[in-house]
Amino acid sequence: MHCRAYFLLERDFQELKENNFKGITAFPVSEDLMEWGANIEGLQNTFWHGLFFQLTIHFTSQYNFVPPVVKFITIPFHPNVDQNSGRVCIDFLDDPEKWNTNYTLSSILLALQSVREAAAYIGRVRANESSTGMPFRTFFREVELMALVMLSNPVLENPVNLEAAQMLIKDESLYKQIVLRLFSQPIQLRENSLEFPKDPHKLTR
Repeated sequence: MHCRAYFLLERDFQELKENNFKGITAFPVSEDLMEWGANIEGLQNTFWHGLFFQLTIHFTSQYNFVPPVVKFITIPFHPNVDQNSGRVCIDFLDDPEKWNTNYTLSSILLALQSVREAAAYIGRVRANESSTGMPFRTFFREVELMALVMLSNPVLENPVNLEAAQMLIKDESLYKQIVLRLFSQPIQLRENSLEFPKDPHKLTR
């Protein structure tokens, strides 16, 4: 018998497929839907454009009462990403008090990628508010707050990667050069990494 989280994640997966967000893919890599792989592409008109990042997302049977654990496999040089573990260190994922049960897989990935894509998603939600179960204004505010932690707009208060934060503050041009140089030989999580399936749709009904 499947748990509540399983059915919520089935819903989230369907939402993600229906919206077909540019530069974002995600798929379950376990039969119980608790382990996911994801790919996000950097935004156009930013120096992240053309860079692709693999992530893992670990849910528990308590989803959506508690947030998932999100980690980059391709670890960017970023103030809000742990350089050793690849874990995304931002308040709504780290602090259960700041987690909202209306967050979905789509809103998490959009927040990591871009405010522009999040805004496009918000526009679709506004046209059909019933799809989220929450008023548009509340939803907009929640996603807007999450968008502060995306790749192209790092949060510089209490950064987990202090070196990246200090460099970004002192010399943004140098920071960009370092990001691009490191990405040519990206740090990869190899130990206990998930194997991404060739056909993830086979894992869902």
